[in-house]
Amino acid sequence: MDRQTQFRNHLAEGQVFKKDYIVLGTGILDGEPVSNAQIKIPLKTLNRHGLIAGATGTGKTKTLQVIAEQLSLKGIPSVLMDLKGDLSGLAQAGSVSDFILKRSETIGVSYDPQGLPVELMSISNEKGVRLKATVSEFGPVLISQILELNDTQRGVVALVFRYCDLNHLPLLDLKDFKRVLQFVVNEGKSDIEKEFGQVSAASVNTIMRKVIELEQQGADRFFGELSFDVQDFVRTKEGKGVVSIIRLTDIQSKPKVFSTFMLSLLSEIYETFPEQGDSDQPKLCLFIDEAHLVFSSASKDLLEKIEAIIKLIRSKGVGVYFCTQTPTDVPDNVLGQLGLKVQHALRAFTAKDRKAITKTAENYPDSPFYDTAEVLTSMGIGEALVTALNEKGIPTPLARTLVRAPITRMDILSSTEIDQLVASSDLVRKYNHDLDRDSAFEILERKMNQVESVQQKEIPKEVTRKSSSRTPKDESLLKELSKNTMVRQLGRTLFRELARGILGSFSGKRR
Repeated sequence: MDRQTQFRNHLAEGQVFKKDYIVLGTGILDGEPVSNAQIKIPLKTLNRHGLIAGATGTGKTKTLQVIAEQLSLKGIPSVLMDLKGDLSGLAQAGSVSDFILKRSETIGVSYDPQGLPVELMSISNEKGVRLKATVSEFGPVLISQILELNDTQRGVVALVFRYCDLNHLPLLDLKDFKRVLQFVVNEGKSDIEKEFGQVSAASVNTIMRKVIELEQQGADRFFGELSFDVQDFVRTKEGKGVVSIIRLTDIQSKPKVFSTFMLSLLSEIYETFPEQGDSDQPKLCLFIDEAHLVFSSASKDLLEKIEAIIKLIRSKGVGVYFCTQTPTDVPDNVLGQLGLKVQHALRAFTAKDRKAITKTAENYPDSPFYDTAEVLTSMGIGEALVTALNEKGIPTPLARTLVRAPITRMDILSSTEIDQLVASSDLVRKYNHDLDRDSAFEILERKMNQVESVQQKEIPKEVTRKSSSRTPKDESLLKELSKNTMVRQLGRTLFRELARGILGSFSGKRR
């Protein structure tokens, strides 16, 4: 039995599937593609999450594109976090070339270029469906984790949410949240202390600064209404799963906003989707490009929250796939949950790089056909080491793989094409309008204005009452004093300061 036949048999033993699957590519042995050695991934285990890793320029994004395409053709919707802006081409058909046709023939698949149903989305200024969520939907625990607060500060945030619930003050955006924080230590201080005890102004000021920091990264555009319904991610069109591309090119330098959005999305999906059990295919797959941004800026509490959701969300029929440069970008607790691993080439330019390659090789099953560490540095563009879980949850044999070509455009859409896609979207018409209903900010502002109005009416009454109580002797003394310039100036100063103290007790603090 020759070596290629042994290789085919080795792959076939681990890739016997009773249910449906997608074909990612074909196996490579001794540097040459092997016919009839397709690398298959069962749909049944795609909710076990995955990793697509490799150095810059090795084909990670195109592999992500291929998997999203094949899922769509199987009627499975997906959500793609596009931080580089190079995934919009999924909406248009790819180009046919001799190279692509020969590659497809080698892999044993037909090449049928076509565009897929795509929905462009954004949490910032990019064109597309605007995704939003309210502060109330996040809740005190998640808000505290995002702001990286200590226990005392978390207690203040919990108090704010409780006070707003009891007094029917909707917390919709960061403007509402900041206004209630000001109210707690200023105008409403006495009421708060009666019901909840004393609140530290220093803690409130710290929370306020952290909220402002979040605002400066653009989070104020994300918090508000109309809240996005995650059920709108789970759509099909003409039998194909809709690919929702969240365009994030303008927030690469704002990792806190990215991790905030990512955590809120995972939390909402986990809390909203029903338990699916052990089904034949996933309900939804999420692909997070440049995944290191999620983890590098996240606090310990935030990481624990993400890890917990990743472990539990698969029971909802949801698979999460991280696309990054090295597996070490993903925490070990998350890495251990991943079923599919697609590893593109790594580059060994330094001693540190060589150590990273050795460590990466240890994350993959041993193979009688490869020295994994050696293969990691010798693969070309569009090649990857692949291992998945079979239908019994057992890792499939590690295979160096020639990845199939995308059937959609391998370039981005033009501005005109993006405009046309956005203009035809039903979700854009549903979500892309400003909604600023009465919430905590407006309610508290009206309340304070009413108090000021009452105070201003009381001041003339008080002055009249005091004036009427003067005796003739008092009047004579006042007339004498009024002739003195110094006394007149002192009187005006005292009155001005007194008026400022009374009238500014609310308005000054509001500023």
